[in-house]
Amino acid sequence: ENKVHQEKKERDLLENVYNVDLLILARYMQVLTNGFVRDWQNRILNIHHSFLPAFLGGKPYHRAHDRGVKLIGATAHYTTVDLDEGPIIEQDITRITHRDTVEDLIRKGRTLEKNVLVHAVKAHLEDRVIVYKNKCIVFGE
Repeated sequence: ENKVHQEKKERDLLENVYNVDLLILARYMQVLTNGFVRDWQNRILNIHHSFLPAFLGGKPYHRAHDRGVKLIGATAHYTTVDLDEGPIIEQDITRITHRDTVEDLIRKGRTLEKNVLVHAVKAHLEDRVIVYKNKCIVFGE
């Protein structure tokens, strides 16, 4: 009930005070209520590393390094009531090698996340994204 009350205050700020069109949940570590997500359908963007669902939980880059992955990536998607399973707007990857440290993976992953987020936000704001079922059609610039 406290979460619903907090979201009601947030809705008021977003809709009535700031007139927000798009929410970006980068580094937002809270789960939104189903009602909030439904009311903001296809207007909430999230990003995450591409290790989901292989390396769930904390320290995914450490576990990926320990496992010897060869690619890391990032995904930007619309938020749905199914956590991290929304329609994908943008993705990117980069190759890594045995020479890369965990810190290298984290740095490269964060760069990918930023770039993917920029492309996804730009496509959304330019109305180049159509959502069909759980897929996005993204038209070129």
